[in-house]
Amino acid sequence: MLRFLLAGSDTLHPRSRSMSSPHGIRKYAITVLAVTTALILAQWPVLQLGAAPVSLFLCAVMFSAWFGGLAPGLLATALSDLAFYYYFLPPLHSLGAKPHEIPRLLAFTVANLVVGLLTAAQRSATESVRRARDDLKETVQELQRTNKALQSESREREHAEEKLRRSETYLAEGQRLSHTGSWAWDVATKEIVHWSQEHCRLLGFDPEEGPRSLETLSQRIHPDDRGRVLEVWDRAIHEDRDYDLDFRVVHPDGALKHIHAVGHPVFSASGQLIEFLGTSIDVTDRRRAEGEREKLRQAQADLAHVSRVTTMGELTASLAHEIKQPIAAAITDANTCLRWLARDEPDLEEARAAAMRVVKDATRASEIVSHVRLLFKKGASERELVDLNEVIREMLVLLQNETMRYSIAVRAELAADLPHVMGDRVQLQQVMMNLILNSIEAMREADGTRNLAIKSQPGENGHLVVSVSDTGVGLPAQKAEHIFNAFFTTKLHGTGMGLSISRSIVESHDGRLWAAANSSRGASFYFTLPTKVEVHE
Repeated sequence: MLRFLLAGSDTLHPRSRSMSSPHGIRKYAITVLAVTTALILAQWPVLQLGAAPVSLFLCAVMFSAWFGGLAPGLLATALSDLAFYYYFLPPLHSLGAKPHEIPRLLAFTVANLVVGLLTAAQRSATESVRRARDDLKETVQELQRTNKALQSESREREHAEEKLRRSETYLAEGQRLSHTGSWAWDVATKEIVHWSQEHCRLLGFDPEEGPRSLETLSQRIHPDDRGRVLEVWDRAIHEDRDYDLDFRVVHPDGALKHIHAVGHPVFSASGQLIEFLGTSIDVTDRRRAEGEREKLRQAQADLAHVSRVTTMGELTASLAHEIKQPIAAAITDANTCLRWLARDEPDLEEARAAAMRVVKDATRASEIVSHVRLLFKKGASERELVDLNEVIREMLVLLQNETMRYSIAVRAELAADLPHVMGDRVQLQQVMMNLILNSIEAMREADGTRNLAIKSQPGENGHLVVSVSDTGVGLPAQKAEHIFNAFFTTKLHGTGMGLSISRSIVESHDGRLWAAANSSRGASFYFTLPTKVEVHE
């Protein structure tokens, strides 16, 4: 992987463009400017990013690697490490030894290197594909011009052949760097009339021999994909149209490759379909990265589920109390109904009213149970339009017994006609539950008045803002920036995952979650959500 990045970097930036050239000076100046800007923004009090400067430095590394290449990306990594070490690792503003902060510095460095390498690789691959496409177009145009010239001027033949060889060399190199192969096959005979060396390598054939027919090629396609691919080929021939498909191939040594192929029909002067030509791209690394992202998403979902189950264990007494009240009321109303019916002259109106109260109380108990089951349910994230005010009210009802147990006064200031957000209702319920429970726990042992204030209101740029404020013990001294880190907790029996998972959920909804100390005592947690969100994979 590193050899590929270095090769791509040297190809895009030859030695002739040294650091002393205007281009070299400009790209390294951009690198220094990007890291300096990230450092300034990270310490700008208006943005309140003092506890989370990492993302800005990652952006600086990504920006430098994209516009300058691998070397500027590495320079940005080194400068970011120096700034992070000096300005953000305690003791601050010191270049002295900080052995206890080495793990954080190493994690920060690795993250910067990964981002820089991946960005440089993507830039190199994008540039290679663009050059290959331009070279292919130039080659076709040049061949057309050469064909006309050969009919009248034979002395231009050697010159044209030389240019063609050079173009083919550039094209072959571009295909090798971008793992893209080109091919063409005859519709009538289904013989492969052209294949590039990279195309043969992608499919596991000897470049000197190559697959001679579609039948030979199809034997390399994974058995589970073969039928679908043959069906797409036949449909493209009968309907004279382009095709675009993904499939897997199995090499003779057992290696599995994911291929993305695009085919385009070629017609004769009379309009008859004669050939298909196209490209095949190796997307194995992309598929592997997508698989890793899916594993990460699943791990996050599992952690969220564990957090919900763990949190619900603390609410057993509260839920029992909530369910007991409507059940007891239903029993009382049922006995009342029976007494009205047992009279010598049954009072049907009173009995009907009592029966209606039974239905209402039973329905309330059922709704409480349904909400609890929804929180326990483990499944894929489902986005829908969600009323945040309704989510807040549900969590306040669910946690009412907890607030009463610790004599906490609750005040909800919910803006009317608040726009809905597109999100996962259960995940947003979990965020509200985690934040409210966090405030309740912060006020359990606090002296004086215990107040919990929850507010919702429209924010800037089409966002909604929700805040949860308490009069508890406040944020941990000198460790406020760590409260959203996984496994960091100040509670004796805490897991350290509640706030970390809450931030992950909010950020997956394109929002932001942060905390601030109150002016008097206690702390406030804020999060924003956009009212219009595109569903991301």
